[in-house]
Amino acid sequence: MNIRNARPEDLMNMQHCNLLCLPENYQMKYYFYHGLSWPQLSYIAEDENGKIVGYVLAKMEEDPDDVPHGHITSLAVKRSHRRLGLAQKLMDQASRAMIENFNAKYVSLHVRKSNRAALHLYSNTLKFQISEVEPKYYADGEDAYAMKRDLAHMADEVTLFSTYFYFFYVCGSLCLIISVMLLLATDKKALGPFHVS
Repeated sequence: MNIRNARPEDLMNMQHCNLLCLPENYQMKYYFYHGLSWPQLSYIAEDENGKIVGYVLAKMEEDPDDVPHGHITSLAVKRSHRRLGLAQKLMDQASRAMIENFNAKYVSLHVRKSNRAALHLYSNTLKFQISEVEPKYYADGEDAYAMKRDLAHMADEVTLFSTYFYFFYVCGSLCLIISVMLLLATDKKALGPFHVS
């Protein structure tokens, strides 16, 4: 399995995946709107033959009265490729891109109240919190949970990785080794199972 940034030529196959997997469907122009406005935020999962088996369609919300935050418009994984961790990887990749490109503080989404599998993924695995119930949100009249995920912890990880990458890029592997040793010397938890008192 490979997860990569979605390209314009992927959009039709993303729509096809959506039609197979979800009751909430979008016209092609909606995919192009996301792809052209926020090209760095949507990702696809492809199998060894390059066929799209999952995707996440994401955007930034443009609310001047709120902190920068992203929104997951749609997430789908084909039934044949579920329970492989692809949905989590797609969501994490989109969230990282929101942080790196737009300094997002949180990400939001809507989910059907009846979608227990998605609720489990969002609440238990990805640590989303229900912020409110939106009555009759869906076209068929079903209510939605509006959910949010705080990105502060992930932002710290992104910053740490960027720092290591910068050190490696600027002064090579020796500088990277020294910076990791300094981190380990100051943060005993970073040693994990290798820490000896």
